[in-house]
Amino acid sequence: MVTESVNAQVARLAEVLRARGLMLATAESCTGGLIAGACTDLAGSSDWFERGFVSYSNAAKTELLGVDAALIVAHGAVSEPVARAMAQGAVRHAHAQLAVAVTGVAGPGGGSAEKPVGTVWFGWALPGGIHTEVQCFAGDRAAVRAATVRHALARLLDLLG
Repeated sequence: MVTESVNAQVARLAEVLRARGLMLATAESCTGGLIAGACTDLAGSSDWFERGFVSYSNAAKTELLGVDAALIVAHGAVSEPVARAMAQGAVRHAHAQLAVAVTGVAGPGGGSAEKPVGTVWFGWALPGGIHTEVQCFAGDRAAVRAATVRHALARLLDLLG
């Protein structure tokens, strides 16, 4: 199965967001800003892309996005509650109506039995609510990060209809 390229995904996303007058923010941990980078690779993205937060450390998640430190302690940074809080925090701390958040284990180290390398939690904040899901991607660090970017954008497009 051939998947749509990231550039094509971003071009479609730009059309949808411009048509609806919506702005997007990103909150990224394991991707380190790659989703924001993909969005801003498209000329004119300031029409629909508001800002990106790179919250790689737990402290950054708390300071930049308002993620409760107790939530991170209780569930770990790579978890549904943290992905949800990151997405909510991105909308709350930006001039955007939408956000995508990712937190995961890109590898090669850092994995565990419960959260192996390749585990990524996603959060999408839309006017209708927060959506979350987990994926486990195969491959090395670059492959996991690239798959995370593709999935984050593809699912956002699906959620937007």
